[in-house]
Amino acid sequence: MSTTEAQDTTKSETTPVGEDSAVKSRKDRPTGSTHFGDADWDEERPDEIGDATWGEVAKACCVHDAKEWGKIFVGACGALFFLYFFLFALELLGNSAKVLGGCRAGGLLSDETNPVAGLVIGELATALIQSSSTTTSIIVSLVGAEAISVNTGIYLVMGANIGTSVTNTIVSMGQMADGAQLERAFAGATVHDIFNLLSVAILFPLEVISHYLYHLTNAMLPDSVGDGEKWEGPIKKIVSPFAGRVLKANKDVIKDIATGKVESCDAYYPVLCLDGIEDYKHCASKCDKDAGEEVGVDCGRVGLITCDKDSGECPGFFQNGASLNDDYISGGVCLVLSLFLLFVCLMALVNVLQRGLAGMSTRIIYKATNVNGLIGIVIGAAITILVQSSSITTSVLTPFVGLGVIQLEQMLPLTLGANIGTTITGLLAAMVSDNVDALQVALCHLFFNISGIVIWYPIPIMRRIPLRGARALGRATRRSRLVPPIYIIVVFFVIPLLLLGLSSLFMQKTVGFTVLGSFLVIGVVLGIARFIWWWKKQEGLQKCLACLDRRTDMNNTMKTLPEDMQFLKSKVSLLAEHTGLPEDEEAGDAQKGSDGTAEEVAPENEEVAIEDKED
Repeated sequence: MSTTEAQDTTKSETTPVGEDSAVKSRKDRPTGSTHFGDADWDEERPDEIGDATWGEVAKACCVHDAKEWGKIFVGACGALFFLYFFLFALELLGNSAKVLGGCRAGGLLSDETNPVAGLVIGELATALIQSSSTTTSIIVSLVGAEAISVNTGIYLVMGANIGTSVTNTIVSMGQMADGAQLERAFAGATVHDIFNLLSVAILFPLEVISHYLYHLTNAMLPDSVGDGEKWEGPIKKIVSPFAGRVLKANKDVIKDIATGKVESCDAYYPVLCLDGIEDYKHCASKCDKDAGEEVGVDCGRVGLITCDKDSGECPGFFQNGASLNDDYISGGVCLVLSLFLLFVCLMALVNVLQRGLAGMSTRIIYKATNVNGLIGIVIGAAITILVQSSSITTSVLTPFVGLGVIQLEQMLPLTLGANIGTTITGLLAAMVSDNVDALQVALCHLFFNISGIVIWYPIPIMRRIPLRGARALGRATRRSRLVPPIYIIVVFFVIPLLLLGLSSLFMQKTVGFTVLGSFLVIGVVLGIARFIWWWKKQEGLQKCLACLDRRTDMNNTMKTLPEDMQFLKSKVSLLAEHTGLPEDEEAGDAQKGSDGTAEEVAPENEEVAIEDKED
């Protein structure tokens, strides 16, 4: 490192936390390094970021005076405060989604299906209840109860892998206020989507043709599985009790509908608590049918919202005598509250992090976060095992990508590790189920994710495919803020529903529906081919980008129209003063005067016309 760069490092890169430097651009620094908060922060490309030493990182992080340490302590406390409620909002969002979509998800998972339908159902069920951990646990339980086959369970967990990434994509929309942050955050969220979609695109047809996952895991199975204990991560233990005081979803409803114990959610309503006392013992304790206990006499009955077994208390939105619609309303209200709290905490957390990182050189930040890919995968898996949710892991990391603290290249291995970590939930559920087939499905989930990593990550040319796709989607947000919501609706709901509709035609097992489905599939394939031709050969991409640019320009014009009109009026006034032209009022009076003159002259003209006529 040169002497000039060392001086710049000493003076600038150890800037006190929250202190604004007079220099606000890399163009004004001898080394040309960018610091967090610079005006041209977004202009620096990753390949332009210089390298720092670990000594510089340690000095920037640890060498501070008492005042700076005080600011760091306050900032850390603020970040932890908002992070906790961010996690609380995610937990409440998941509970609300389970209440609103639990009955539908249980119905989707209840039947044996063809491979395409199984894939789509797994994705839709996970998108509805916002938790791949819950979906995979239910799938493992269904296989353990012999409600569905191992092969069907494999396709369902593949779909669950796609649906798990919807949460962090929603979280990325919380940074819409800043175009640059939204671009980075949306790219960081969708790199997870693209990787999962690419893995399914390769491994799903391979599994349909060869059943390689089935045979691989079948060779690894033990003769029996011993009883295990359910393990809950420490983050869950901290966040879940508080969220359970507001709303606690009853996962047994989803499992009972999926396994066929009940036909619909109506069997759980109305909610009944013994003696009108709202606690776990009087409302949610299960009847022992072997002992002849009856609902309403010896035990209560709960629906989609239940009480907490550990504390014995019922959540705030639980009510005795509630109907199915009442629970839906409670779930909807909590969904809105959780989204509001999620975005508020996200913006506050981003603000705190921005203040804490102000003045920090990108060389230091990049060095601190630029870990080896394999280490990143291990870190992502470890975090996910602790929080017991890949959605939480990726959702917490997404704002850091939006801020530029974590580069997209580092986000990819972290999300791959999250994919590995989330399979632990299924393995633990398999241990509890005491069933070899359930363990096989859980192992299939693990090796599916490992196979995807082996295909798409080690080779650089393959790794660039999901990275480029994510960056392209991120750049699209610059042209329109509608890209993220449209992407979520189309990718996670519209396309899966269309595929489910097509596959259902072949499940009818009649000649008419099979022929109709075949023609529709041919039509869809031809339509996709025609779209690709238009997109690549007929400048479809350029036309779409031009349309988005026109829309953006129109929106920007409408936003600045009042200021532009005021500016034009002021310029017209200055021009009138300079040229001596009359003002609007004077011009109006002059117009009136000229009209009056015309009216006076008109009779004289009429008299002249009459005289000429007589002559």
